[in-house]
Amino acid sequence: MLSLGIVGLPNVGKSSLFNALTSSSSAAAANYPFCTVDPNVGMVEVPDSRLAALAEIVQPKKTVPAVVQFMDIAGLVKGAAQGEGLGNKFLANIRETDAIVHVVRCFEDPDVTHVMGSVNPVRDREVIEFELALSDLGSVEKRLDKTQRAARTGDKDAQAELPTLEIANKTLSEGKSLREAALTPAQRLLLAPLQLLTMKPVLYAANVTDAELSGEEGAHVKALREAIASSGEAAEVVTFSAKIEAELSELSPDERREFLASLGIESAGLDRLIRAGYHLLGLQTYFTAGEQEVRAWTIHTGDTAPKAAGVIHTDFERGFIRAETVGFDDFVSLRGWKEAREKGSVRSEGKEYVVKDGDVMLFRFNV
Repeated sequence: MLSLGIVGLPNVGKSSLFNALTSSSSAAAANYPFCTVDPNVGMVEVPDSRLAALAEIVQPKKTVPAVVQFMDIAGLVKGAAQGEGLGNKFLANIRETDAIVHVVRCFEDPDVTHVMGSVNPVRDREVIEFELALSDLGSVEKRLDKTQRAARTGDKDAQAELPTLEIANKTLSEGKSLREAALTPAQRLLLAPLQLLTMKPVLYAANVTDAELSGEEGAHVKALREAIASSGEAAEVVTFSAKIEAELSELSPDERREFLASLGIESAGLDRLIRAGYHLLGLQTYFTAGEQEVRAWTIHTGDTAPKAAGVIHTDFERGFIRAETVGFDDFVSLRGWKEAREKGSVRSEGKEYVVKDGDVMLFRFNV
């Protein structure tokens, strides 16, 4: 399951986005800083039209989509690491997420207060990055002190870990994210237990006006994109309108499509945000389809069949024998397993098979 932590300054649309994404009113949204004082967690279904197509053929007792977990925390302000505003005490709640969604305000509205007095997404991005770096610095300093003492006693593991911690400490002390540190895979592995926020991939969600979604991007979004590009960060910017997302969350699927079409928008911000998250983290979907259940499963691109089976249950991976596999298009065009087998479209794949996006799979295992 993909897990995303939502961060940003107060009043940029974080909680409004969370409410809309999760069709929930649990996250208060008000025009003053620090409205959200406790972390909010919501589960969102991953939009995938392929699931409905499979269910229409198989007619299962239930259909289960993949889900994404969103976690919204109180807005951060400049000086949060020193206790300003609500401080950064809620950052611990998003340390276990897979990636961070940084919501940035890119619209002008005199009726909506900006905590820093003006709309400037480039500055806002830098403020949040700096606060995340300072939060990580606290974790690294504690680990570094402990490791230095152990290294002096001759502890070989500590001595091996020390150079990596020193690099991290220097980078974070400069207010930079560890994504900028060009760490090796081995160094990342050493730092992984610390769950550092600035090592996580970032998606930027730019909250824009309704007009910008269907027309040309405004100056604020362009400036944000340029700042990200110049920093060398490999991050996507997804534009959305918190106002429109809130309206969409109250509509039926058919009404949503009509509303989006009337605005000249191809897809909702939710859809684009989740797609960007999958792309950022190298994720894809495979399906299981039987009379009891049709279900979407999330795996990493490049995962082998046993690894994919393990997402269902560890026993499936441990006792993997083979995977009966058919591509989504073949499964649909041949109307299910029976015809696909008769036409020779079902393949028996072994332990080395790399699962493709959209594969429909049936695992054989023995434990």
